Amino acid sequence: MRILHTSDWHLGRSLHRVSMLEAQAAFLDHLVSVVRAHEVDAVLVAGDVYDRAVPPLAAVELFDRALHRLAAESVPTVMISGNHDSARRLGVGAGLIDRAGIHLRTDPAGCGTPVILTDEHGEVACYGLPYLEPALVKDEFRTDRANHEAVIGAAMDRVREDLAARGPATRSLVLAHAFVAGGEPSESERDITVGGVSAVPAGVFHGVDYVALGHLHGSQTITERVRYSGSPLAYSFSEAAHRKTMWLVDLGPRGEIDAERIDCPVPRPLARLHGTLDELLADPSHERHRESFVEATLTDPVRPADPMARLAERFPHTLSLVFAPEREDRDDSLSYARRLKGRDDQQIAEDFLAHVRGAGPDPRERTALREAFDGVRVDEALHEGTSRRG
Repeated sequence: MRILHTSDWHLGRSLHRVSMLEAQAAFLDHLVSVVRAHEVDAVLVAGDVYDRAVPPLAAVELFDRALHRLAAESVPTVMISGNHDSARRLGVGAGLIDRAGIHLRTDPAGCGTPVILTDEHGEVACYGLPYLEPALVKDEFRTDRANHEAVIGAAMDRVREDLAARGPATRSLVLAHAFVAGGEPSESERDITVGGVSAVPAGVFHGVDYVALGHLHGSQTITERVRYSGSPLAYSFSEAAHRKTMWLVDLGPRGEIDAERIDCPVPRPLARLHGTLDELLADPSHERHRESFVEATLTDPVRPADPMARLAERFPHTLSLVFAPEREDRDDSLSYARRLKGRDDQQIAEDFLAHVRGAGPDPRERTALREAFDGVRVDEALHEGTSRRG
């Protein structure tokens, strides 16, 4: 059986306020073309279909079109909800959609009830474990501890119990949305540590032939049988070096695994540039990033004038500007009170400006500060005089 494993679509998400809907639509076009070209037998989507619980209408419409296109291919699709999704909303109409070959698994109580897929070698039991928030599902699974390992372990016990009641030739797939130990996170996954220690050992999934994971955005092989597909698009600059792919997995008649990565289209590459403004504007090696989404970290000791506008002349798709001046830090061993001792309000304000900007005020700014403090003192004097007369 040939399986296409994908996850973390995050439909409706933007990158530094730039809409990704067009790129997400292009990815879904690509997914359908891969299903056709590689004669895929089943598609697995391991959670975070949407980016938030109440997605924008454009994202819902994009998802709706994707479901219709996958159903039209007559290729079974199994989806679970992730921590970004609203399980209740995503699961609306699941019973009806099921008839079209689109199997939404969003209810934790159904973890031990598989979707049965078939090929020339027999049955494949496909179990969907939606994102399991420990505090919300511990009663369902009757666990003593409200943490991720406990509830996922209990869900997998149900999977193994059901699988044991089936014929010995039955092969098995599991979809799960979790942080599995050994995985490498990026900055764009929402933290799931609220329910206790978030990482679960890969061994919790023992006894099944393939585990299609979602949550981490980098494609990763935890073990031969436990893998993350990663997100199809980069959703933060921490993912700039990621190769965005899906897993094409061939499941043999005795549970053998043969997996290869299928590249996803890259609408615009991401680049993280570091240096002074003049270096970034002049370095010829950066020419290849002219059409990239750019995060620029400026190391100028003094914040340059109009840095974003000047960067945009060379890199029109600059999205993020970070200021990290390379200069010797002041002696932080002195207490705040000692650093302020003997200094008036004007000097304190000028020191603060120098600290955050890298240079003190120019004459015009110094005059503006002085006039502001003089105005405050006049107001205070007038207020005090009025109070005495009262």
